[in-house]
Amino acid sequence: MVNSADSPQFRFLTFPTMRLAGISAISLDLDDTLWAFEPAVVRAEQVLHDWLLQQAPKSAPILSSPQVLRDLRVQFEAMRPELAGDMRALRLGSIRLVLDMSKEDPGLAEAAYDAFYAARQQVDFFDDALPALEWLSQRFPLVAVSNGNANLKLTGGHQFFRASLNPQSFGSGKPGAAIFHAAADAAGCAPSRMLHVGDDPDLDVAGAIAAGAQAAWVVRSEEASAAQWSRSSPPPHLIVRDLRALCQALDA
Repeated sequence: MVNSADSPQFRFLTFPTMRLAGISAISLDLDDTLWAFEPAVVRAEQVLHDWLLQQAPKSAPILSSPQVLRDLRVQFEAMRPELAGDMRALRLGSIRLVLDMSKEDPGLAEAAYDAFYAARQQVDFFDDALPALEWLSQRFPLVAVSNGNANLKLTGGHQFFRASLNPQSFGSGKPGAAIFHAAADAAGCAPSRMLHVGDDPDLDVAGAIAAGAQAAWVVRSEEASAAQWSRSSPPPHLIVRDLRALCQALDA
């Protein structure tokens, strides 16, 4: 068993729940696994909000705050559930919704999205992430598997990965088995010999296990406690507090 976290307030142990078997490759989620998603998207929505107020000033009565942009994206997803998982389509659709509601030029949508997308790539890696990626990449082929629209060539860190898959590039996302199978193919191994690492118990853990892969659940905070684990979900093969602990577990 790997030692518990240093902080006495952090009650989680890093421990195996099932035996890891012959890991030949690793796939990793991005948002909230390598970096915190919320600060990145908040910054990007502020940039988009300011861009729209400048370039589409009639949107000002609608855009009382950047939070309105998030609410409209959720609203648009409810209107177009078939686009769930396609972050670009959802964000573009919600931008067009703003432009339509404010009687602004819908042709501005692509440029507005470009402003959002560039800001969204400005992420702050967790302290453990880049050292862990360097260590892991020296021992395993790595593949990124994300439902988000982060671009590793823009965020940084792409040099550690053999491939990067998301719904926009691949055509479908987690928890579907197809994207995990494609990740295993890109890594050159059978799904059963791939360990998928991520923070989401449904998309990452349950999805990977259903696809025949092994799964490590990253639980970084007490708020994301094991109490959130669905009783009906399969247990992960490994629970780790961060990627440093993942490396320790794989090196044991």
